[in-house]
Amino acid sequence: MGCIVNETPAPPLLFLFDMDDVLVRYDWKTRMAGLSELTGHDFAELRRRWWDSGNEQRAEAGHFADGDDYLAAFEEAMGCPVPEAEWARIRGAAMTELPDRVEAVRIAEQHGRVALLTNNGPLAGRWLHEWVPSLPPLFGEHLDTSSAFGARKPEPEVFRRVLEHHGVPAERTFFADDMPENVAGARSVGITAVLVEHDTDLRDAVRTFVAAHAATDAPVV
Repeated sequence: MGCIVNETPAPPLLFLFDMDDVLVRYDWKTRMAGLSELTGHDFAELRRRWWDSGNEQRAEAGHFADGDDYLAAFEEAMGCPVPEAEWARIRGAAMTELPDRVEAVRIAEQHGRVALLTNNGPLAGRWLHEWVPSLPPLFGEHLDTSSAFGARKPEPEVFRRVLEHHGVPAERTFFADDMPENVAGARSVGITAVLVEHDTDLRDAVRTFVAAHAATDAPVV
């Protein structure tokens, strides 16, 4: 009598990646300098008018219906016109792709679904494909900002909604972020989360996660 093999396929793996200081280097000083030149406000005044008031956090949590709504609120707060193309140029100028980190996404893409999960509002969502051109071929339609899920990291709810959106259980999900509180939020719902620091080899972290599931996903004889 032959062996009976359980051939029920395991659920897919899901790999979630933050953007700023994970896949790209984000220089906020460059961005603030550009916005200061555009609006005429110094750094402290920029922060007071938008960031310190909580507007950006609300945008990341889905408060603004779309990019136009976000930009209108930003212009009102700044008290001057802010052309969308200029806003996007300034944000993009503060970002530098990290090739070895993007290579980690390529490795992950061979073993499951990859998706972005960045704390950003809907206007940023319009421009992600322009800012980091190597990402759209990898992420496809899953270049997601937190605003699309109506919550922001580190809230556990955003991770629950992402898992529901992708239809993948937490125990088969990998997440990489540079903020300890965001990593803790992901772990609180059962996701395998990695804190990305300056010397982190994200490729190794992805391979370790894949190897662990390859062992458990082997057919049972």
